[in-house]
Amino acid sequence: MTTRSQDNDVRKTATLVFAIVAMAFGLVAVIVAGQAMNRSDSAKEAALTAGGGTQVTLSEFKITPATIDVAKGGSIVVTNNGTVTHNLGVKGTNLKTEMLAPGTSAKLDLGSLKAGSYTAYCQVPGHAEAGMTAQLTVGGSSGGMNMGSSSGSAAASSGMTNDQMDAQMAALDKTYPAKTEGLGAQLLAPKILPDGTKEFDLDAKIVQWEVQPGKKVEAWTYNGTVPGPTIKVNDGDKVRVVVKNDLPESTTVHWHGIIVPNAMDGVPNFTQPPIKPGQTFTYEFTAHGPAVGMYHSHDHAEKQVPNGMAGAFLIGEEPVPPGVTVSQEIPMVLDDAGTIGLSINGKAYPATAPIQAKLGDWVEIHYFNEGLQIHPMHLHGLAQTVIAKDGYPVPQPYEADTVLIAPGERYTVLVHADQPGVWAFHCHILTHAESDTGMMGMVTAMIVK
Repeated sequence: MTTRSQDNDVRKTATLVFAIVAMAFGLVAVIVAGQAMNRSDSAKEAALTAGGGTQVTLSEFKITPATIDVAKGGSIVVTNNGTVTHNLGVKGTNLKTEMLAPGTSAKLDLGSLKAGSYTAYCQVPGHAEAGMTAQLTVGGSSGGMNMGSSSGSAAASSGMTNDQMDAQMAALDKTYPAKTEGLGAQLLAPKILPDGTKEFDLDAKIVQWEVQPGKKVEAWTYNGTVPGPTIKVNDGDKVRVVVKNDLPESTTVHWHGIIVPNAMDGVPNFTQPPIKPGQTFTYEFTAHGPAVGMYHSHDHAEKQVPNGMAGAFLIGEEPVPPGVTVSQEIPMVLDDAGTIGLSINGKAYPATAPIQAKLGDWVEIHYFNEGLQIHPMHLHGLAQTVIAKDGYPVPQPYEADTVLIAPGERYTVLVHADQPGVWAFHCHILTHAESDTGMMGMVTAMIVK
């Protein structure tokens, strides 16, 4: 006969054994599930790469390999190893992948191409100019094997001599500043209502926008310009902004860096219903400043903002050091994606507008990064005195020649135009400012006379 204590020990032992067995089965199940997921992922990868697809990778701002050799009737598998959206198209044809988010892949069937040489490129505006092109050879001798990038010089790969390349770059620079249609970031005059409220009208609409000479894109705009018009009010002003939606999809407006009531914050379904096509919505709030903010879409923002729907919103004046009198105040809206691409105030070099100052002037520049990447803005020859970040005065102004602006950030700097000359002014991510054909994208100048 067993005792009650012995029975309890038996039950405890059995329970422990059962728990260990259950854990073992659970561990086996996890391992099996993991193996199944790995097999599933491998099956997906195998399905994607089936048929001898040549592997091509995209990054900022490069296509690897630089020479792609594919057998006639073959295909390529394109993987985005970068940090922003890219795709791959073939110039002169309708062949292209969809826009690829970072870490995703797509197969591009080249069966319709005749044997010969083509140019493959990223179709995101500004990316090809920044270096995202490759030579595509269909029916080459390697029969579809990947080829390494050419070790030849830029001149050799372009078929031009060094002197010819220099002449081409000089001819481009002589056109600066090139004339284009449209001018963004201009001050928007308000309508003054009987109670003193300042009313601004914004019409969200799609227009053809000339980014650089001869290059027009489908821009999503406020009042037909990129950036939208600059709104400037005084501290304590009552503000009313009437937004009309003439887009083919819903939108809202968010007042980034501006203190507003929750109901006016512009986030669809959080603070307001989306503004549907054909509808109008009115935002009302009291301005609190000084402030350096932006207004931009917050509905389909990943598309609408890079395509142009952004503008500067200024309240009052940022405090400046003693003895400084500002001669001009300049908004500088930065973009790097969408249909607009690498640009300053909606234009790409050589169409970017130079800052012109008289010797001895103090120029106030507000940077607004509405892009998807960080931009170190570098001014040659003249110091930038940083006086505010995101509209908040810094405890102690400091000097820099390069100011790093992340997406969503605003910096306010003063430049003392104390050295005459034409000073280069550009993003110092060099593929944002130069390519084999010369300066491009995010380049402008400060001209001091």
